[in-house]
Amino acid sequence: MSTQLEALPYRHVLTLPTEPSAVRTARETAQQALAEWGIGLRHPAVDPALLILSELVTNTVRHAAALSPQFTVIYAASQDCLAFAVHDRHPYQPALHGAVTDARSGGLATVMEFVLALGGTAVVRGDADGRGKSIWITLPL
Repeated sequence: MSTQLEALPYRHVLTLPTEPSAVRTARETAQQALAEWGIGLRHPAVDPALLILSELVTNTVRHAAALSPQFTVIYAASQDCLAFAVHDRHPYQPALHGAVTDARSGGLATVMEFVLALGGTAVVRGDADGRGKSIWITLPL
């Protein structure tokens, strides 16, 4: 998938405190944004996308809260692409593609299985200062 994320016409940014209730808020915000953008919640990619998003936010809450009291979710879409990123200020960058074969990776293995099964991409992008990262997921619609 060669979509330029900056070119996606629909975009929404949400910053939340790094606490358990953020998982639900991030998911509900995604559902609302998708509906506003005309992407039906019954589209076959939507439920897996919401699960992926929930898992990434859960990981941020569990593992990044000490160094990142808040985090940001970026939602973006076009008619044929759905993308989102979870950004926190914890420096650890997980190896996404090794997650599928690493039994210790837990939820990241599930994330990668869904992303790959849907023909999507997953990328970890470190912040320029090395103190944070974004995990970007892109899925075809």
